[in-house]
Amino acid sequence: MPKRKEPYVALANIRPNAVVDYDIFPFSIPAVREIGSIHFHPNVTFFVGENGAGKSTVLEGIALALGFGAEGGTKNVHFRSAGSTSSLHENLRISRRVPAPSDEYFLRAESFFNVASHVDATGYLKGYGGKSLHTQSHGESFMAVLLNKFRGNGLYLLDEPEAALSPGRQLAALNAIHKLVENHSQFIIATHSPILMSYPNAKIIQFDESGINEVNFEDTEHFLITKDFLNNYPRRLSQLLQDD
Repeated sequence: MPKRKEPYVALANIRPNAVVDYDIFPFSIPAVREIGSIHFHPNVTFFVGENGAGKSTVLEGIALALGFGAEGGTKNVHFRSAGSTSSLHENLRISRRVPAPSDEYFLRAESFFNVASHVDATGYLKGYGGKSLHTQSHGESFMAVLLNKFRGNGLYLLDEPEAALSPGRQLAALNAIHKLVENHSQFIIATHSPILMSYPNAKIIQFDESGINEVNFEDTEHFLITKDFLNNYPRRLSQLLQDD
């Protein structure tokens, strides 16, 4: 089955008529200032970088601008249990392509427990495999979303999905993502997982203090540090844990 040649979401940028203060969060983040430089891959785009670099902030802004709720889930899920969102989505313009996706989901690791509670409360379990998400482990419930809820021909935004997944489950998630890509789906994923970001031909966008840059998988800090540690872990542990 052929993969998509055109993305459902092609570009996100700050509205030309938006009045923003670039000295105040989130517009003070270098990556937010350069968001218009991100052209999304029709299959998979990864946001990578250090904590605080703006990956989740940008992904959240895109999700809210597209009509998702702050906690995640489908576009029918709109509630807020705690916390706040940035104003980025109010100032974003999303460039979309036709036809529109027939399936959409925003999976957010930090608030998925709340979405699972909402699913249980509404009794809509069929789309998640027919089993309460709270009777499964965190990783199992994530996989239930990937394997049962995502139907293909879809746009899927994932914020650090590896947070709940063992390395083995990350490999299974990679396989599930590939099958969905082959079924005309587009993914935008913020991640720290070198396993996930190894997906072939994906676009990897590095977020850092200089802004955003496209990088190759083997040039990411995630790949380089993980490879170095696994190949030299006795020496690295000795260096890390030695007394001052």
